[in-house]
Amino acid sequence: MVIEQQIAGAVIAGIKTLYGADVAADQIQLQKTKKEFKGHLTLVVFPFLRISKKSPEQTAQEIGEYLQQNESAVAEFNVIKGFLNLTVAASCWVDLLNQIQAEPNYGIRPVTENAPLVMIEYSSPNTNKPLHLGHVRNNLLGFSLSEIMKANGYRVVKTNIVNDRGIHICKSMLAWQKWGEGATPDSTGKKGDHLIGDFYVLFDKHYKAELKDLESSGLKKEEAEAKSGLMAEAREMLRKWEAGDEETVSLWKRMNSWVYAGFDETYKRMGVDFDKIYYESETYLEGKDKVLEGLEKGVFYRREDGSVWADLTPDGLDEKLLLRSDGTSVYMTQDIGTAKLRFDDYPINKMIYVVGNEQNYHFQVLSILLDKLGFEFGKGLVHFSYGMVELPEGKMKSREGTVVDADELMEEMVSTARDISQELGKLDGLTKEEAEHIAEIVGLGSLKYFILKVDPRKNMTFNPKESIDFNGNTGPFIQYTYARICSVLRKAEEQGILLPAELPLNLPLSEKEEGLVQLVADFAITVKEAGAEYSPAYIANYIYDLVKEYNQFYHDYSILREENEALKVFRLVLSANVAKVVKSGMELLGIEVPERM
Repeated sequence: MVIEQQIAGAVIAGIKTLYGADVAADQIQLQKTKKEFKGHLTLVVFPFLRISKKSPEQTAQEIGEYLQQNESAVAEFNVIKGFLNLTVAASCWVDLLNQIQAEPNYGIRPVTENAPLVMIEYSSPNTNKPLHLGHVRNNLLGFSLSEIMKANGYRVVKTNIVNDRGIHICKSMLAWQKWGEGATPDSTGKKGDHLIGDFYVLFDKHYKAELKDLESSGLKKEEAEAKSGLMAEAREMLRKWEAGDEETVSLWKRMNSWVYAGFDETYKRMGVDFDKIYYESETYLEGKDKVLEGLEKGVFYRREDGSVWADLTPDGLDEKLLLRSDGTSVYMTQDIGTAKLRFDDYPINKMIYVVGNEQNYHFQVLSILLDKLGFEFGKGLVHFSYGMVELPEGKMKSREGTVVDADELMEEMVSTARDISQELGKLDGLTKEEAEHIAEIVGLGSLKYFILKVDPRKNMTFNPKESIDFNGNTGPFIQYTYARICSVLRKAEEQGILLPAELPLNLPLSEKEEGLVQLVADFAITVKEAGAEYSPAYIANYIYDLVKEYNQFYHDYSILREENEALKVFRLVLSANVAKVVKSGMELLGIEVPERM
C-alpha cells in the first residue's frame, strides 16, 4: 500500500535523525492496528531498541513524535508497550481512494510476454465414471489458482491429464459388451459419462456376486479373486487394447467419446476450462522411453527379473518401481511421459499439480525423478496438495455408486437457490429468464464459494444447506451485497449524480469510512499473498470481510440521503470501488456476481 511505503520511508529517515543509524526497509514492520486500539497502522519498535538503547515505550514515543512533526500522512499516534499505533490523516485515505478509482483493474498485475510460464494441472478424471464431488473441489481449486497466478502477472497454461486406459476402463467396456444391449447416450437419454459410470458399477456388482459364489463353494477370498472369470476377461480386454486389437480399440474410442461429451457439459456448467488436454493413452509409452533412456545413462537400474527401478535411498526415500518385469509401465512412468510431452510443448518455468493429499509421496518422488532426468521444472515442481471433501453422511465410493455426482449436485444447488430466492423475494420483478439466470449464478456461486473459502490443505465437509444462505460467510451474502451496491449506483445515476475522476482531499471522514478505504486497498496485497501461498481461501475470506464491513457502513451511514454533497459523492465512489474489488475477487474464484437481485 502506498501509505505504508510512505510511512516506512519516514520511519527510516526518523531513525537516522534520532539515533544516527541506518536501517533496511525489511526491518520496518508495519501492520494493521488491532481493532481494540486506536489507529490504522502499527509499527513494531523492538527491532530498533539496540540502536536507540532506550525502553520500548520511550523509543516508540520518540519515533511517534518525529513522524507527527515530519510526515504529513501521520495525524496522531499512541504507544502501547513496544507498539506505536499511527492514525493516518484523512486526506491520505481520500488520495488512496482516488488512486484505486483510477485503476480499473486495481490489484491485478498485467501479464507480459516474457513473464514466467506456469503450467497448472487439474481435474485428471477417469473415463469410467462421471465427475463427482471430489472432482468439483479439484476443478474449482485448479481453475481459481490459475486465475490468481494470472492476476500475479504469470503466463498460465491450464492443463488436464485424462486417465483413459487401464483395467478400470476395460471393466466398463466389458460390462457394456455383456449387458449393455447396444445402449448409447441417445437411446437412453443419459449423458455419456453417466452411462459409462453405470456400467462400471454394474461390473462391480456382477464381480462381487461371482466372488460370493466362489467363496461359498469353499474358496478363500484370494483364491476366488484369482479364479474370477469376469476379471480374467477384463484383463484379456486390456491385453488386446495394448496389442492394438482393432475391435477393442474401436469400442474404447466409441465409449470414450461419449464420456468426453459428458465431461464437456459438466466443465461448461462448472465454469472451468483447459488450454491443453493430455491423454494417458498417448503419454504412457513416452514415459517408458524416458525411463529406458534414464536406464542407459545409469540414472536407474534393472533387477534380475527385468524390472527397472530408481534408487532414492540417497534422497532419504526408498526404491521406486518404474517398469514391471513384463515391461509395462506404472503411474509414475506415465507422469514422467506426460511431463516430457508438456516440456516439449511449452517452455515451463513452474509446474503445479492440483492433486489430493493422498498423493503427497508420489509427487515427492516425481520431483526427484524429473530432476534426475534433466527437466528444468523438476526440482521446483509444486504439488498443490488439498484435503478430501466429504458430505455430512461420510465418505463416498465410486465402485458402489455412492458418490455425489457433480451434475446432480450442481442441479440441486441451482434448484435450492431458486426456491430460497423466491421465498425471500429476491426474484420479484424479474423476467423468467432473469430469475433463472440469478438462480444459476447463486446456486453455483454458493457451491464454489463454500468450497474455496476453506484452506485447501484441510479436509472439509460440504453441507449444501449451509452454503445457500443470504447471511454469513457465504456466496449469496457476497452476491447480494454486490447487487445492493449496483442498485445504489443506478439510483445515483438516475438522479444525475456523476462520479468524479478525483475527489477533493479535505473531506471529514469517519473511522468506519477510513477503515473501509484501507480494506479496499488491501485487495492488492491479498492477491499477492494468495498467489504466494497457492490459496484461493485468502481471496474468499478477504472478500467476505470487505462485504461485512461495507454492510455495517451501509447500515450506519446515509449515502443518497447524505446532505453534504461532497460526502455523498465520496460514499458513492467508495461504494463503486468496493463493488469493483468484490467483482474482481469473485472472478478470481470463478464466481459471477449479479447486478440485480
